[in-house]
Parts: sequence; C-alpha cells; structure tokens
Amino acid sequence: MNDVATPLGGDGDDLAAALTRGTLVLDGGLSNQLEAAGHDLSDALWSARLLAERPDAVRAAHRVYYEAGADIVTTASYQATFEGFARNGVDVVSTAELLRLGVTLAREAAAATRTDRPLWVAASAGPYGAMLADGSEYRGRYGLSVAELERFHRPRLEVLSDAAPDVLALETVPDIDEARALLRAVRGLGVPVWLSYTVAGTRTRAGQPLTEAFALAAESDEVVAVGVNCCDPRDADTAVPLAAHITGRPVVVYPNSGETWDATTRSWRGPDRFAPRRADGWREAGARIVGGCCRVGPAAIAAVAREIHG
Repeated sequence: MNDVATPLGGDGDDLAAALTRGTLVLDGGLSNQLEAAGHDLSDALWSARLLAERPDAVRAAHRVYYEAGADIVTTASYQATFEGFARNGVDVVSTAELLRLGVTLAREAAAATRTDRPLWVAASAGPYGAMLADGSEYRGRYGLSVAELERFHRPRLEVLSDAAPDVLALETVPDIDEARALLRAVRGLGVPVWLSYTVAGTRTRAGQPLTEAFALAAESDEVVAVGVNCCDPRDADTAVPLAAHITGRPVVVYPNSGETWDATTRSWRGPDRFAPRRADGWREAGARIVGGCCRVGPAAIAAVAREIHG
C-alpha cells in the first residue's frame, strides 16, 4: 500500500472511463460528519460557513470519508453562492476564493489519505432553493424562468470549474426547469457533470414524471451520470433502474437516511431507512456511483464500500 494516494484530479475523461469499469463509492453527508465533530451548522450558510471559519474541519471531514472507503467526496459548496455569502458580508472576490478552496481542501484530504486507490473530487452545486435556506429545494418552482435560473447558476459553476474538480455535482435538483437551466449553465465549461434529482416516488419534488426528468439528462453531452439524491432509500430503489433505462448512462444514487427534514425546526424526523445492503441491488440496476446524503455518516459509507468493493 502506498503512503499517500495519487488523486486523478481534473481529468473528467478518466472518471467517465472509471464508471465504465465498475461502481465507485461516494461519501455521505458532509454536514453529518461536521456536526459529529462538534461544529454548529445552524445558520443559513450551513457547512459552507466553515470554508471561511474552519477550513481545517472541512478537510478533516473529507479525509474521514476517504478513509471510510469513499472513492469520491463532494465539496462544501452545496450552499455556497455569491448571493448567500453577500448576505453575510462576504464580497465577490472572497466568495470565489472560498468556492475554489472547497476543491483544494478535498484534494488535500485525498493527498493525506493512505490508500493505493484513485480518489476523486466532485464540486457540489446545489439548487437555487439551497441559497434560500428555507427548504424550498424540496419543492422547486421558485417563480423564476429557466433563463433567470441559468444566470444565477452560471457564475458559481464557472468558478468551480476553474478549480478543476473531476466532476460537477448538480445535486438535489427539485424540478425539470432548474435541471434545464443547470445543463445550459455548464455548457462550454469543460468539466463533466452528474445530474441528481431529489424525488418523491416516481416524480420530482415539483411533481414532474421522472421519465421526463431523466430524458433531459440524456440529451446533454456533459452528463456522465444521472440519478437521485436526498430522497428516501425506497424511492431510490425505483429511480435507479428507471434512470438507467431512460438514459443509458451510468446512474448516481445517494439517498438520505429516510428521515424527513423539517425546515421550520431545522431538524430531522422519522425512522432511519438507509440500509447499506441496498447498494448491491442499486449496482445491479445500473448504479455506478453509490453513497449517501443527509444523515448518512462514515460508518454507513464504510458498509457501502464493503458491499461494492468486497
């Protein structure tokens, strides 16, 4: 075993090729690990605040997931936007530096991880609703046009792409309009993407059929994987084979614990339904990136890694 890993940073073709050879393990909830380490994430910036205040904590959380068996980690930029940081007095230049720092911290965590397997970095780009910090990413339909949503997303995606991640994670997308805006916004950036919807049953959170939502991804050359995240694991059971059938692309799947987020009390309620043994079934159905989202921690990801890699 090597002393340190040699990450394959910035080469999207290599990641796409890796997805044709087998299934990669994604990390779990970054906020989950940061809170477990004692950090308060109760404000509107969520884990993105620690990019400015405790970058060492973000780096350490990434390393925990790599060492648990994750092949890919997602950066702390889900809720990091120019608008969100501006409300906290952070200017445009500093915000861009923090977005790039998110990728750098993940790279540093990979370099510090003792393993001989390739490690990857996905730059997280959450939906417009994540910036609002009111739970609207689980509803969608913000009253904005596709063009307006594209203008919102493009500057952040340009900065994240400039930091040379292996892939852009367009994640927790609640409706087709925002997916269309995101896919327009990544054109010409030169970095592959995965597109991941948050769903309820066989529909997006905004109520559109997943058949239509997945078909949109099949039309984009930038998309190297398509699927679902931050949904009930039982919904993932249905969505994975559907995404594979509709798109013919590798599928990405990382549900939450199955608990329900209460935006008013900012707390999770209900039973934990995340079962790592589901990972093998998702792989058989076409999943090539498998992990967890909110409330899924390193122990669960280690179990997923055992299911996937043996």
